[in-house]
Amino acid sequence: MFDSHTHLDYLDDPASARHELGLTALVCIGASLEHARNAVALAEQFPDVWATVGLHPTDAGQDSPELRTEVERLAGHPRVVGIGESGLDDYWDDTQRPAQLAAFEWQLDLARRTGKALVIHTRDKAGEDSAHRRVMDVLAAWPDVSVILHCFSGHAGLLRFGLERGAYFGFAGNTTYKTAQPIQAAAREVPLDRLLVETDAPFLAPVPKRGRPNRPGYVRHTLEFVAGLRGLDAADLERVTDENARRVYGIPAD
Repeated sequence: MFDSHTHLDYLDDPASARHELGLTALVCIGASLEHARNAVALAEQFPDVWATVGLHPTDAGQDSPELRTEVERLAGHPRVVGIGESGLDDYWDDTQRPAQLAAFEWQLDLARRTGKALVIHTRDKAGEDSAHRRVMDVLAAWPDVSVILHCFSGHAGLLRFGLERGAYFGFAGNTTYKTAQPIQAAAREVPLDRLLVETDAPFLAPVPKRGRPNRPGYVRHTLEFVAGLRGLDAADLERVTDENARRVYGIPAD
């Protein structure tokens, strides 16, 4: 079982969390300089942990030449398999759109130069879609960068765009929520060879763990739910999503 997106260093016990519920591999997301360093350190320590490095859009105010130099140095580490998470976030009132766009473009360029997948975060206020539309506009200029639409929102336009572009789609614990019909519809539609499951731990714990801090092993609950949506055996879907995660991140098979 592969958790394709987790914040392992946020947990109090990252070492023990790695093998819960049959988890055998995970990607620890380094979405700030501090967390990038932590992710790389965990990946160096544990053979089942891999890392990404980058700058989250809500932290774009931290962007600087010094940060970019260090993130680019870390991006060359052999245990680093992706860039980000990057993207755009218009959820908060203090959104720094120019800084977010600059950081997004830089990480797209870094992903292209390193040949590693870019993990994309996209979030809007309820009923709005400015960040989603702008993400599509930006990505259209970078057709040669492999992308993962992390914690996919179910946005119909981004779904169509991503399907045409060859993007991978990550489905997190919120897929299991009763109010998540657009996400569930997307989880049925995405081709099997581009479907990923993730926790985004410690956030978005799936049913039946909702309301608790999320953990990497809880990815199994999301996998089983998506398998049910698609009428598939969970073990069969697990093999597919594990293969997809290894392919998009360039991680060798065990």
